[in-house]
Amino acid sequence: MRLYQSRRVPALARTGEAVGYADGVTGLALLVLAMNNPRFEVVRPVRTEVIAPIHAETFNKGGTAKNRRQGGNPRVLDGRLVFDGSADGNRQVDPQIAVGGGYVLHGTNSGLVIYDKKGNYVDGVPQSEFNGGIDPKLFFDPNNRVFGFDLWNPWDEAKKKPVNVSVSESADPTQAWNTYPVPVPNGVDGGGIGFSRKWIGYSFPGGEERTFVLRMAEAKAGKPATVYHFAGSLGHPVATQDATDDLLFVELTDKEIVLTTVGQGPGNEPVVKSVVRAPHAFRYFGWPPASAMKGTTARTASGDRNPKNLVVQSRNLWFSHTVNVEGRAGVQWHQVRLDGTFVQSGLIAHPVNSYIQTTLAVNRQNDVLVGFQETGPEMFVSARCAWRKAGDPRGKMREILAFGEGLAATEGGAWGDYSGSVMDGDNRSDLWTIQSVANEKGRGSTVILRFRP
Repeated sequence: MRLYQSRRVPALARTGEAVGYADGVTGLALLVLAMNNPRFEVVRPVRTEVIAPIHAETFNKGGTAKNRRQGGNPRVLDGRLVFDGSADGNRQVDPQIAVGGGYVLHGTNSGLVIYDKKGNYVDGVPQSEFNGGIDPKLFFDPNNRVFGFDLWNPWDEAKKKPVNVSVSESADPTQAWNTYPVPVPNGVDGGGIGFSRKWIGYSFPGGEERTFVLRMAEAKAGKPATVYHFAGSLGHPVATQDATDDLLFVELTDKEIVLTTVGQGPGNEPVVKSVVRAPHAFRYFGWPPASAMKGTTARTASGDRNPKNLVVQSRNLWFSHTVNVEGRAGVQWHQVRLDGTFVQSGLIAHPVNSYIQTTLAVNRQNDVLVGFQETGPEMFVSARCAWRKAGDPRGKMREILAFGEGLAATEGGAWGDYSGSVMDGDNRSDLWTIQSVANEKGRGSTVILRFRP
């Protein structure tokens, strides 16, 4: 048992501004379990299977795939590149992006689209061209220089409910891809995907085995991949931008943050190498309430207090999540060392409006962009982000940027489920975000912004 001491720095809240507090835990007790501890019981996979990939020579299958053409329209807003993503015509677009190889890969519940980094449309296909599914989560691995994404398909004829993990063979997403349909017959919803230099990890709700991992090298090469299933859930898999082999999973409980590391074991199989548990002492951790919109009593969903993307950069864990802030949805963001100690936490909140559906991106200089959406009694769901430089005061964001305005109220209920914010995998400096906006019918359109700190 090791004891860490830190002190809370009170926040000075101002209307509609981002505020923060540094070293957000007090009297932190940290428990570390590791393989070199004789009392640590190594957790191994409970089952393995070999999955043969579905190979496509190119993204559009040599021009035979169904075409999906949406988005583009690049423009400059306050000196920043902005362009449109998909407008799927429903209220659960579930937008994501990944950036690298000179391209922006964009995924939604209805399809996948490639743009160049100037915002011009390149190509697009529906989800059915990658074995079908919904709830896409995208990544670009800057170390292996490949794209990846998952699709959960609960409607497959074989009733296997596969999680289709697709990985490109290069940094060019227009070229060859391999899709690994991993059966999860007891799955009840889409999950989260993460990566390290050596592994791809996925966790999902439902069943007794809710986490699996496979080797990045096998997926990139298009070889049959051994999939390792773990009992229960190890937590949400993390995008590891550092050049490290081990894969990190994170779980947030009411009182603790739990960091679980998976890496190569003595039998050439992945094992749980360490588990870190620490009190998180979040300033806010209540589930975010549904949010108001102009001209209607209907309220739109605000997101999830569990973060939708987590990143390891500079040997620190970074993430944001939507929480209940005095009866409205607000955004909290955090930087946490891998030993469980909090470096800084910040709050982005408004006295009237709600900030919803957040994600965070961080670059190699440790500059941060937090993406989210704003809605309130006198406005519709609109695209927003806030940013900070690495050397700024701890827990503080700079101004909030508006880059897409909603035009009508949604019908209420579920809205988008998540957004996407990522580092540019080419220069590792630019930060990108995609956010939903309510169009003139109250349905989901999306806007993509490139931010250069």
